[in-house]
Amino acid sequence: MTIYQSPEAADRLRSWYPKFLARIDVPTTTRTVPTRYGDTNVLVAGPEDGPPVVLFHGAMASSAHVLSEAKGLPHKFRVYAPDIPGHSPMSADTRPPLDGYGPWGVDVLDALGLATTAMIGVSYGGFVATRTVAAAPDRVTRLSLVVPAGFVSGPAWAGVTRLAIPMAMYRWSPTEARLKRFLDALFTSPDALWEPWLGEALLGFKMDFRAPPAATAGELKAFTRPVQVFGADNDINFPGAPLIEKARKVFPNVVDSELIANCKHSPRFDDEFRTWLSDRLAGFLDPAKA
Repeated sequence: MTIYQSPEAADRLRSWYPKFLARIDVPTTTRTVPTRYGDTNVLVAGPEDGPPVVLFHGAMASSAHVLSEAKGLPHKFRVYAPDIPGHSPMSADTRPPLDGYGPWGVDVLDALGLATTAMIGVSYGGFVATRTVAAAPDRVTRLSLVVPAGFVSGPAWAGVTRLAIPMAMYRWSPTEARLKRFLDALFTSPDALWEPWLGEALLGFKMDFRAPPAATAGELKAFTRPVQVFGADNDINFPGAPLIEKARKVFPNVVDSELIANCKHSPRFDDEFRTWLSDRLAGFLDPAKA
């Protein structure tokens, strides 16, 4: 079953990829790797001899989206950003079962020839990274989670009134005002590419309303390497303070955490924040600390 509303919608969504790619200020290449859920596109950047980092993007995004926000990382690391099937227009047109994302992540590591690697997961990509760690705890040297899914949920009423209803109204009858109402609950600051992209994505994708299951300490007890967690204080989806508290229960090995102040689910879209985040991630992922 296709993840798109139509073939034309798929084409429109794919046309946004080079626009986000143009924001990345280092050379990039792409690879196509086989997995049990079809071909996966992987965006690669950074020095060939740099320490490897696998970077998972969020829902309704792509490798170019996430690397454009963490574009400082390829200056120090060899970054591999896979396009998650079911949540990116750049990989196979399929939506794996929720318990399939861990094995898919391992398939990606195998296909890239990464015996071990550091790993970052952003939003839905945090769920994918956590499932990959659960499936192959010995393959990940350090794990960083940025506003990750799969730990806590926000207040139901706020989710309905500030996210679900505005999204449904926009999809039923798209207007700029209705899109803005939806984005106001997610975005800390506006962005000239992210806003129209998400408007297109809401109309072009068939929505995946499956809630990622909450991670448990039992299934992750074999992973003992260092973990870093970022939450956002005004995040409706995954409230930051409870998220960090839950992550510390799931991972006793959390060695670095931060509650980002004055921040909704999507942090600020500006170079000051991008530099700050890249520096924090790079400092934690430094292989000299392994």
